[in-house]
Amino acid sequence: MKREDVTEVLAKPISRELLTSPILARLAYTGTDGAPRVIPIAYLWDGERVLMATVPKAAKVRALRQDPRVAITVDTQDQWPPRALLIRGTARVEEVDGVPEAYVEACRKGIPAEHFAEWEQGVRALYDRMALITVEPEWAKLLDFETTIPQAVEDLVRERQGS
Repeated sequence: MKREDVTEVLAKPISRELLTSPILARLAYTGTDGAPRVIPIAYLWDGERVLMATVPKAAKVRALRQDPRVAITVDTQDQWPPRALLIRGTARVEEVDGVPEAYVEACRKGIPAEHFAEWEQGVRALYDRMALITVEPEWAKLLDFETTIPQAVEDLVRERQGS
């Protein structure tokens, strides 16, 4: 997919709404045993990249260093029509000292304000180092089920209209 096409998808209002929402992303990757994995994870969209952070010894860190290809989904489950933003890319993992601000901001979206200060203090006391995972989207598709639908459904609609 061309970079400008990815940018166009990610710039759509529904995409921006999903990317800034408190909804956890689902990060899909291949485990070190070759089996697929999907995990919920807090993330921050910085306008160009998806940023996530975790413990440096986490299984996903080892797996992403072995095979950095990932898929990310951010979707609604409690509204009609559903909305889903699908992203594919290559993860870059780097260990950083302390707690990355991207992690703090990613978690701020989902932690109630009255609990945030205590949570942040605990996190900063716990982590000396973290693994920062950065994904620059290489492919993206928005499914809003009003103007965009899965490709197989698009194909079926075209087929039926042509009969």
